[in-house]
Amino acid sequence: MAKSTPLFTSAYEKRLWLCAMAVLAAIYATLFVGTPLANQLRDQDIQAVFFVSGMLLAAATVIFHGLRTKPGKLELSILIGIIAVYSMLIFRLGAPERSHLIEYSVLAIFIHMALVERAIRKKLILKPGLLALIISFLIGVLDEVLQILIPNRVFDLEDILFNGLAVSMAITSGALLTWIRKKRKSKSPKAD
Repeated sequence: MAKSTPLFTSAYEKRLWLCAMAVLAAIYATLFVGTPLANQLRDQDIQAVFFVSGMLLAAATVIFHGLRTKPGKLELSILIGIIAVYSMLIFRLGAPERSHLIEYSVLAIFIHMALVERAIRKKLILKPGLLALIISFLIGVLDEVLQILIPNRVFDLEDILFNGLAVSMAITSGALLTWIRKKRKSKSPKAD
């Protein structure tokens, strides 16, 4: 009898995939409850609280993904720049695009972290960042394609672009911070 290969390389990878699935379930749940719920929450103050909460949580996800150790001055300056870019982009977008930015940034980070964990254990063919980008982007495309079949929903190529932008920004931001941290560590003097 052949020995079965486990689906996950570690308990941590499994937790990361479960987190990604939870985010994905929330994104797809909005296909059906998004409009009715939005109609119930028309008050701008309530919408603002939900939006700000979502943005803060998404920012925390990006920050913790890229900075798992004490950051140096260069890392902090780049992090501030990333936050500035996200902030300016958010102010330029309408509410639906903002939600795409939040949802797909968080989804991409969890997928990327799970793939990095898998790559550490040498069970990955492509680079984790590229694979996470492809997977997350295709999930965004599927999100839009499903809207063709749902009454009161509209397929929108612009939404696919925003999903792709969110995915790219999140993965690039996290990868940039991780790369800088590794460079900083490789240049630091080793203890005797």
